[in-house]
Amino acid sequence: MRIVQVCPWFHPHVGGVESHVAELGAELVRRGHDVIVVTSARDRALPEREEWGGMRIRRVRARAVWLRTPIAPATKAVIGSMAADVVHAHSPPPLTSYYAAKTCSRRGLPFVITYHADVEVPSLFGPLVESVYRHTLEQSTIRRADKIIVTTATYAATSRAVWRYNPVVIPNAVDLDRYRPGNQGRVVRKRHGIGEGESVVLFVGRMVDHKGIENLLEAARSVAYAKFLLVGGGPELDPARRLATRLGIAGRIVFAGEVPHEDLPEYFAACDMFVLPSVSRLEAFGIVALEAMASGKPVVVTDIPGVREVITDGKEGLLADPVNPEDLALKMRVLLADDRKRAEMGRAGRETVERRFSVPLMVDHIEAVYRGVAPRA
Repeated sequence: MRIVQVCPWFHPHVGGVESHVAELGAELVRRGHDVIVVTSARDRALPEREEWGGMRIRRVRARAVWLRTPIAPATKAVIGSMAADVVHAHSPPPLTSYYAAKTCSRRGLPFVITYHADVEVPSLFGPLVESVYRHTLEQSTIRRADKIIVTTATYAATSRAVWRYNPVVIPNAVDLDRYRPGNQGRVVRKRHGIGEGESVVLFVGRMVDHKGIENLLEAARSVAYAKFLLVGGGPELDPARRLATRLGIAGRIVFAGEVPHEDLPEYFAACDMFVLPSVSRLEAFGIVALEAMASGKPVVVTDIPGVREVITDGKEGLLADPVNPEDLALKMRVLLADDRKRAEMGRAGRETVERRFSVPLMVDHIEAVYRGVAPRA
């Protein structure tokens, strides 16, 4: 089957959607499918065409980028030229999936969309922009889909966009061979000047508003005996550095910046626990929490739709109030103070990921969706 994956950004760009498409595409290739990823590019140094991980990548130059959304209308013509058996779009950011929907509707191509999260615009006029988008481009895109995939039932039930369309729930997944308890983190600790006996709390993600970095740094003041290793870049990186200095905790905060995707397993191995302090519905799942669990690490995640479905509170980790840094600090202190509890939760997390969130299981379900919308392929 020729499967065209359509996503706003892809390799070498790092993010949750990008990781999902990479894992999905690689497994589909292993199963004998022809996978083409149509994506956008703002860096002219990136080639227009590339083969990576067995997939063919076709990059379309973005005319502009607004709120991380590439504006690249040429995407429609590129998708239309692919002779696809099925087109699978991933949203948000929006527009790219809209281009895919328009093309599939015009050419009669089977169209699947994974709705990863609602769109939120962090500005004074954000609610107005969101409302206009929901009632125009978003609805136009979703109505054209032959099948809608969501990653958790709780997120779908609370999303204005998709709950009425009877979406199928297929959770994200993690590579259990790459992320595993046997990985070593000594090199990472040495690289960042962290001693073998020091407690380390890890965060991995883009430095953007909805990730809750400000709350995490506020909470870090009350966890005085731990180092915080923050991996990722983005517009909030420099403000986060300044905030750490103002709070008097700069000496305990390690800003690692962006790291190569292939190095991430070592970073998870280097920590004692992982934290995902997200404060917004833009964090609809949290693949990084799965990567931590697969690595045998306990997690603290915020109690928001989607993310809360990844763990059972008190089993693989703890849920924290998304708007209360004191509660976040309390949950981190509870885990850091109890070696036995961390070990038990780490083992439980690995078992949960093996049972519910493996890549082969995810792709089994997605292949079934493809067969349902393209039975003759």
